[in-house]
Amino acid sequence: MVLQILSGWRRLRETSTPAKAPDPFEPTPILALAFRAPVKLLLYHTYHVINLLRSTPTPPERPIRVVCMSDTHNHIPEHVPGGDVLIHAGDMTNNGSIEEIQKQVDWLASLPHKEIVVISGNHDTYLDPRTRPSLPGDQRTGTIDWKRVHYLQHRRLSLTIAFDPRDRDTDSINSRTHLLARETRHRRIILYGAPQIPACGPMSVHAFQYPRGRDAWSETVPEDTDILITHTPPKYHMDLALPNGMGCEHLTTEVKRVKPTLHIFGHVHWGAGHEVVWWDGCHDAYEKGMSIQPRWACGLLNPWLWLSIVRVAYRGLRGLIWDRVWGGQGPHTVMVNAAQMYGNTGRLGNTAQVVDI
Repeated sequence: MVLQILSGWRRLRETSTPAKAPDPFEPTPILALAFRAPVKLLLYHTYHVINLLRSTPTPPERPIRVVCMSDTHNHIPEHVPGGDVLIHAGDMTNNGSIEEIQKQVDWLASLPHKEIVVISGNHDTYLDPRTRPSLPGDQRTGTIDWKRVHYLQHRRLSLTIAFDPRDRDTDSINSRTHLLARETRHRRIILYGAPQIPACGPMSVHAFQYPRGRDAWSETVPEDTDILITHTPPKYHMDLALPNGMGCEHLTTEVKRVKPTLHIFGHVHWGAGHEVVWWDGCHDAYEKGMSIQPRWACGLLNPWLWLSIVRVAYRGLRGLIWDRVWGGQGPHTVMVNAAQMYGNTGRLGNTAQVVDI
């Protein structure tokens, strides 16, 4: 009898369908997070509430308007805001064939922006020689006509943006001499683009991947970079930070070292949005706390997690007072997850984001 029960249980286990692992690119429900990692959930919201209370960084007198896009996946948005520079942070396509990439390049090149800059994403297969063999035979050879689009692949780009002051400040121009009214201003910005991402699929199919956890970033970004363009997010910033984060921790460290004015990325569709990261003690405490694994009792008995919350609150309030009372603004980076795709629905739903720098 006992042998029959054991035999039946074994057959049931062998024939039953295993539970499907949750998709890390889908957001974890808030109730599940409250059960699995309640202290980290509190840490996450403490940091972001304090950040929301801080003032918006003041752009220069003559700002450059940057239009940020990513993850269009063969789609063409109905409306693209105007601006000086348009930047696409990768995943222009689904399958990454030459034909698909060329269609996206043709569309981008037709837009009226003064400068257009693009990097690759993991779906833009042809652009990575390592994944090109996964394409059908007739798509493995050929070239892409980039037209006036700047394609950055581990490359630095210097742009000089010219603009007429009358485009931004008509009232003040009317009070000046005719000679000054015709003056054209210029600003120079440095951009750096890199497509590599932590592995999220087969290495032979998804482009520009490296094993998760490997440092593919240290000392790779030029120190004078004004705009950094990557496909992966930095870890714990608009990358579905809870419970574990889909971004790269080494990229976070590199961004902190360089402190670009603007960092544009995509890849994690549900993370679309923007935030200002202030490189201060509050951010350090947040990053260290988020890297702690809850383990026993979902982190409720972990004193280091609770200490991280105290540090984020204390240092964040100090920064908030310095900002709101004394008007001080320390080193910071505007981070933009520019994914156009609405989650993993296969359709566009997020608008392009505009940042003045």
